[in-house]
Amino acid sequence: MTLPMSDPTAWATAMNNLGMAPLGIAGQPILPDFDPALGMMTGIPPITPMMPGLGIVPPPIPPDMPVVKEIIHCKSCTLFPPNPNLPPPATRERPPGCKTVFVGGLPENGTEQIIVEVFEQCGEIIAIRKSKKNFCHIRFAEEYMVDKALYLSGYRIRLGSSTDKKDTGRLHVDFAQARDDLYEWECKQRMLAREERHRRRMEEERLRPPSPPPVVHYSDHECSIVAEKLKDDSKFSEAVQTLLTWIERGEVNRRSANNFYSMIQSANSHVRRLVNEKAAHEKDMEEAKEKFKQALSGILIQFEQIVAVYHSASKQKAWDHFTKAQRKNISVWCKQAEEIRNIHNDELMGIRREEEMEMSDDEIEETTERKETEESALVSQAEALKEENDSLRWQLDAYRNEVELLKQEQGKAHREDDPNKEQQLKLLQQALQGMQQHLLKVQEEYKRKEAELEKIKDDKLQVEKMLENLKEKESCASRLCTSSQDSDYPLEKTLNSCPVKSEREALLVGIISTFLHVHPFGASIEYICSYLHRLDNKICTSDVECLMSRLQHTFKQEMTGVGASLEKRWKFCGFEGLKLT
Repeated sequence: MTLPMSDPTAWATAMNNLGMAPLGIAGQPILPDFDPALGMMTGIPPITPMMPGLGIVPPPIPPDMPVVKEIIHCKSCTLFPPNPNLPPPATRERPPGCKTVFVGGLPENGTEQIIVEVFEQCGEIIAIRKSKKNFCHIRFAEEYMVDKALYLSGYRIRLGSSTDKKDTGRLHVDFAQARDDLYEWECKQRMLAREERHRRRMEEERLRPPSPPPVVHYSDHECSIVAEKLKDDSKFSEAVQTLLTWIERGEVNRRSANNFYSMIQSANSHVRRLVNEKAAHEKDMEEAKEKFKQALSGILIQFEQIVAVYHSASKQKAWDHFTKAQRKNISVWCKQAEEIRNIHNDELMGIRREEEMEMSDDEIEETTERKETEESALVSQAEALKEENDSLRWQLDAYRNEVELLKQEQGKAHREDDPNKEQQLKLLQQALQGMQQHLLKVQEEYKRKEAELEKIKDDKLQVEKMLENLKEKESCASRLCTSSQDSDYPLEKTLNSCPVKSEREALLVGIISTFLHVHPFGASIEYICSYLHRLDNKICTSDVECLMSRLQHTFKQEMTGVGASLEKRWKFCGFEGLKLT
């Protein structure tokens, strides 16, 4: 569609006078060789009309260059641009998927044909809904055409050459909300969502691991194949899965029960193999642990030797011959080697501690376990003190050797005629005094550690005695329980065990016998214990009853009374028991 301009030469001259670059409806400069320095241009080329399909909306223009709209000539009307100094017309928020615009300010004599003539250059028009009150709604085929139509907002329209009020108007173009646009936009969004879900599903299916092969249906032939696979170690897992699926499907019936039983029996035969494999793996793990521990011990020994080399090099006899840089390097190396040695030592001790924890017995009772942990703590402390005493003893021997060497050097210094003999003698005496003081400190430390070791040994002996007493009490309680449950055991079994274990129990037996001898009809255990409490408040009723129940030939228990007055009474039967024994 061709849009001729009214006198393009005059329009370009006016824009040149204002210092603006004249623009076409497409936003391109009308004159490509425009120069603002020239006041008037000659040889203006003809204006290229707007091509169909080109947008009215100009491309991005630098912000410092003002956009100037041009006059648009149509067949039945003319559009005059608004004042460029005025602000742009206001628009509402753009609805999603908007393809419909509201056009207000139309001339009263404007027809639908004129509206089509003006807005047809923006794009394909699908529908026009014109109102009687100088406005209409125009629906375009695409969304980008709405932006082109908004470009015409603010233009003054004049029908033909008439200046009548009914033939003029000011266009106001804005976004319009239409149900058709919203419905199409929602349909498009749903389609995009479906495509996205389909794409994700395809991606997940591509990344999903392959499904396991389907399990075949049960038959006699397949049953024989699975039975053979169950006997093979390499195919056992696959065959067991097939067997499990068949059982869960309900393939077991009276006809196939024998076949399934034989397959289950074949699966059971693999239990021993799996246990043996587990034991072999555990053995390999233990061997690897032992090998690692031995290698770590060897590394630790070599670190000790290296540290010993550094320590010997740090002594004064060799230290004085090194330079300052060499001494610094040796001290740094010694520190690093000691740190690495300590790390390895801690790691080895941690392995040993774990082995000791694994060897501990979990079935021991709480009291015994507590005592044993205390005993193991004391033993480990005693071992640590022994190691420390050994190290102190070795240091003591080393200091003694150094003292002897100093004495020998002192003797040599006396024999030699050296001019600095007195000064060396003083230095040697000072070193000897320092060594002696350190030796005394080491001896005191050694004595103190020995005293601590003796104390720990005494504590260990006390703990062992307490453990023995506890074990005796436990055995006594178990024997009493068995004797109370099985009171009908033969006489020989009770005689073999010693009923009276201490002199205190013998005294109790004598006192109880005298008391019951005075009471020929017997007495209850509470009556007997009330009499014994006068002699000793610490006597326990259960202990007295256990003691009397052990001596079946000395005391016997009888039931006296009727109904509610039924009572257990103890009687002295020592005279009859003497004849039986």
